[in-house]
Amino acid sequence: MPGWQILVATLAAYALGCIASAYYLVRVVKGQDIRTLGSGNVGGRNAGRVLGRAGFAAVAVLDALKGLLAVMLARYLGVGGWGLLPVMLAAVAGHIWPAQLGFRGGKGIATMVGALLAYNYVIPLLLAGMVLALLALLRSFTLAGMLAIGLLPLLALALGYPADTVVALVLLAALAIYAHRHNLLARLRPASGRA
Repeated sequence: MPGWQILVATLAAYALGCIASAYYLVRVVKGQDIRTLGSGNVGGRNAGRVLGRAGFAAVAVLDALKGLLAVMLARYLGVGGWGLLPVMLAAVAGHIWPAQLGFRGGKGIATMVGALLAYNYVIPLLLAGMVLALLALLRSFTLAGMLAIGLLPLLALALGYPADTVVALVLLAALAIYAHRHNLLARLRPASGRA
């Protein structure tokens, strides 16, 4: 596979990831900068705080489309297998660190799910099932989501997925957990304080 195809697909994925849906939607609807509102995060949950459920849903769909389109474009260019790893990572990284917003973006979950939908639609279904099961136990969407994302590579390995898929899931999980590190620490501190 020619390297230029992977390079073009990766750069395009980062550019797509940089389209901060929450930022632009709040700008259009409210005329304000979402980074100064709510939690200050440029993502769906904060858009929901500012614009309500419709705003959350719109941002979630638009952010997922970024990841979906990035992988679809890469496949159109003939990129596959290991070549899709930098593409998916670039799309999520663009969402987390958009250049035009001073590298201050969202947490990347919707973009990651969109990329995985185009990569292998069964994987997001497995992820959703794990989140629901863990949510019943942990009663925290953040903890359930992050634990499910962290366990997803192990599940893929157990189910016999190829090495490139397992590595992609490991790297995406690392990005997602890193982006959520402050939320996770905030959730875990009260629990440790009560122990």
